[in-house]
Parts: sequence; C-alpha cells; structure tokens
Amino acid sequence: MKELRGIPASPGIAVAPAFVLVDDADGSVPDYGIREEDVADEWRRLLAAFERARTEIIELRDKAREEMGEEKGAIFDTHLLMMDDPDVIDKLEASLKDTLRNVEQVILQVERDLVEKLGRLDEAMFRERAADIRDVVSRVLGHLLQKERFRLGDLVDECVIVARDVLPSDLMTMNRKAVKGIVLEAGGKTSHSAILARAFEIPAVLGLGSAAREIRSGTKLAVDGFSGVVTVSPDESSVTAFLSKGARFAARERDLLAVAFLPAETPDGRRVLVKANIEVPDEAEGALRHGADGVGLFRSEFLFLGRAGGPPDEDEQYAAYRRVVETMAGRPVTIRTLDIGGDKALPELAELEERNPLLGWRAIRFCLSRKDVFHAQLRAILRASVHGEVRIMFPMISGAAELDEALDALGEAKDELAAAGLAFDPAVKVGIMIEVPSAAMTADILARHSDFFSIGTNDLIQYSVAVDRGNERVAYLHQPFHPAVLRFVRFTIDSAHAAGIPAGMCGEMASDPYAAALLLGLGLDEFSMSSVSIPEVRRLVRSISMERARALAEEALSLGSPLEIDRLLRERLDPEVGALLR
Repeated sequence: MKELRGIPASPGIAVAPAFVLVDDADGSVPDYGIREEDVADEWRRLLAAFERARTEIIELRDKAREEMGEEKGAIFDTHLLMMDDPDVIDKLEASLKDTLRNVEQVILQVERDLVEKLGRLDEAMFRERAADIRDVVSRVLGHLLQKERFRLGDLVDECVIVARDVLPSDLMTMNRKAVKGIVLEAGGKTSHSAILARAFEIPAVLGLGSAAREIRSGTKLAVDGFSGVVTVSPDESSVTAFLSKGARFAARERDLLAVAFLPAETPDGRRVLVKANIEVPDEAEGALRHGADGVGLFRSEFLFLGRAGGPPDEDEQYAAYRRVVETMAGRPVTIRTLDIGGDKALPELAELEERNPLLGWRAIRFCLSRKDVFHAQLRAILRASVHGEVRIMFPMISGAAELDEALDALGEAKDELAAAGLAFDPAVKVGIMIEVPSAAMTADILARHSDFFSIGTNDLIQYSVAVDRGNERVAYLHQPFHPAVLRFVRFTIDSAHAAGIPAGMCGEMASDPYAAALLLGLGLDEFSMSSVSIPEVRRLVRSISMERARALAEEALSLGSPLEIDRLLRERLDPEVGALLR
C-alpha cells in the first residue's frame, strides 16, 4: 500500500481498478527515408490526414457546444487553430524537405520541438497546452497510419483512468458511467483535464509526476479528490475506511441539503446571503442544487485561460455570462472582471520577466492598460445584464484613482453599447474586491464610489502577512485568524455599512464554519464559497444568535495570536460546528 500526493483538481471519492493509458506513439510509428521526388506525395498524404482530423474535431466541438456550452467547444477551437497555424504548416513542410523522412516522423519531431519549448516556460498554463498538441498529433497520426484510436467511450467496467495526461477529446467521448476517477501525471487546476473533470463531477488528482509509470492496469486505487491523495493497492481495512469516509461525506451532504433552501437567518432574526463561487458556467446548476442565493463570484478568467489565437471575443463572453444569469433565474450574479497575472498568465504576459508577478502587472492593472480586452468584457457583461440581476466587480483595486479609471472605462462601454443600439441595464451595480491592505485601509473612501464590497481573503491574507501561500516553507503563515487580517476585515465591513452598502466575502475564509460565526459577529452581509460548502455555512448561521456571534467576535479581536483565536472559536463553537464536521 502506497500513497501518492498531487493536486486536488476535482472533488469526490472513488475506489476502482486502474486503467492505465500508455502513450506508445513513438514506438509504433514507422521511420524511413524518402526521395526528393516523393516529397510532394508525402505532403499530399499529410494534408489529407489533416482534413480528416479537422472534420472529426469539428464534430467534437459541435457536440461539446450542444451538451456543455460554448466554453467547452472552445477547447476544440484551440485544436483547429493549431492545425491552421501557418507557422506550424511551414515548419512541417520545411522539415519534410530538409530531413527527407516519412511524414509520420516529421510530425512527431515537430510535436517534440513544440512540447519541449512549452516545457521550458514557467507558467503551468503553457506547459499544460502540450496535451492539446499531443491530441492533434495523435489524431493526425491515426489517419496517416489508418489505425483506430482507442476510445474511452468503449470502456465498460468501472475504473480510474491513469495517464500522463488525458486528451480533451477523449474526455468528451468517454463513458462517464464507467470512469469513476482520473489520475494524471501532468496538469493543474486550470488545465482542460481538470476543467472537464469538474464539469463531469468525476474525482480527479493531477500533477502526480510519475503515477502512470508506478501504477499497473488492474491495480486497485483509492482516489481522494478533496485532499489530492491517491492510495495504491489499499488493503481491505483501508478500503473499508475509505468507503466509510465517502459514505459519511455523502450522508452529511444529504443531511445538510435538508437546510439548503431555508433562509440563512439566525434565531434572533439576522438574515445573510450565502452565494456560490464558480469558475465555469456549468457550475451554476450545482450552485442551485446546493441552495445558493446567487453567484457571489464568477471567476471570468476561466474563459481566457488555455486558449490559442487570443482572448474570447465579446459575443463568446456574452453567451457564457448570459447562460449563468439565465440559469440562476433571477438570483444575483456577480461577475469579476479579468483577474489575470501572477499565477494565472495569458500569452500576453508570457514574455514578461517580472521579479514578483504577484505584485506586478495583473488583474485591474492589466485591464486598464489593455482597454481593448477590458472594453470587450465590460460590453459582454453589460449585455448579459438584461437577462437577470448582474453585478460587476473589479479585482485588486488598490486606491480611489484606480477605481475611478475603471468606472470611466465602464462608462465608455455603456456609451458604445448605447450608440450601437444594444440593450443593457444602465443601473447595473458595481463593486470592488478588497484584497490588498491599501484598499482595506481606505475602505471608507472607496465605499463612496462602490455599490458593494467583496473581501477576497486569499490575497488579503497573503499581502497583509507578506507570505506566498504557494511556498510550502512559509505556507503556515497564511493565517485567516491573524489579528491584522481580522482588523482589516472589521474596518472594511464597518466602512461599507457607514456608507450604506453591503459587505461580502468570497475568499476561502467564508466557507470555514468556525470563521463564518466570527464573520457573522463582525457584521458580514454576504458569504460566497464553493457550492458544496453552502449548506454547512447556512446551517451554522441558523444555529447561532447574533448576540452570541458579536460577543465571540469581540473576544476574538482582543486576543493576540491566530492560535489563540482559533482555539477560542473551536472551544466555543464545537457543539454546533463539530457536529457538522464529524
């Protein structure tokens, strides 16, 4: 029995035999020389294979759009763009003439060169695009060699897919009833594999390094998509414990769902809103199933990541935003404008060698310097506002001047739509993320120009305590109960209320039931979190009075260390929260 640890990419628990996908393309492709007079015939063979592969990809794209929406179809638009890239075509033709090898070997060598080039880049997003290159090359090679590609749709027995990576086209066509889990050596939370696994609600652990080489087909695996742990060959007692854990999670969720559609109201009448954080439009339906009062954070950058050929245009964005708004059926939807940079890079940022990208050209700073991208997004959001209650939220605002410039851009976008005769809600509400200390300390000033605040604790903690939460050596310092963080939160909430606007929170802290009681006592109006956490926080709110929550918050703020505050909350709240978590 062995444990492998990776990135928890899609939540859930699965126990099933491994089905290992072996990438054996290199060993099964013929390698031979050709004469100069054969070059034209080889080139025609390649173009014919390209055309057949293109037809297949178009069919997959259309299927993805029909079943899952425009953003999933965009994955295969990326494949089509690769096939039509003139630089790639020229490189293939030049290589064929220079090497005088068969086209199968030529396309394999070009694939190796491109994948190696991507692998040298720091950003995980670019390394993950190697899966798309392999997908296209594998498809073209299949036609050149006239052999059938193995289809995951042919799987019958329950299994956990184990591979270096899984091609997006394979995930689209797999038998979802048979595939209980996905374990990959490559990828991260923004890779296409992770995105599709979450959309299909299949537990997935990515970034395991050598999993495919260490696991054999038929080996029993236990996959924990919550913690990112994969247990290889678990013994019977471990399997029993693992399944019991899964059953407890399922039973707890069923129990919590009993209160999912009840108001998040304290026994003494204080009502708050509990909303969902989503990354893709498909998650809106899950938010409704878990009783969300709306979408408190739609991370729109998902639409921009992992694309070739530039950012999505206005119409594509509008379709995605409209889909979420209509799915939420009148519940408010807060769309955060593009929060890119730092650990989420676009091709425009690839060549920037910033010494500290987390403090660099990112989020609203990027948007204000790329008005073409910003205006297209603002117009798309505004157009979606006629289909329901839409709110616009600007990320990483550091001061009033920045907010004024963003509001000016929004005004220009409104003027452009009006001039074009396109409908939008002229009174759409506009708010900001409070996630840097300068914004928290000037919250009273920023509140004069905002319709709402949403506190992004993930970054607020990082910037307040000067800790990179991705650095394992200092991750222990990323503490939501640090007294400085709590004082920033309290001042932000108080400033919002003094200006007559609501204050919410969309950072991970909002989903912690212990923290939720403290935040309730500080006066937080809205909590936004992953959909599965909504019922748990809703139940907590319904179990604690405001009088008790305020007293708890005051006592917590009098303490001097995160450890003391954490101990206080656990001691005082264990009867309510502990019962939920056990």
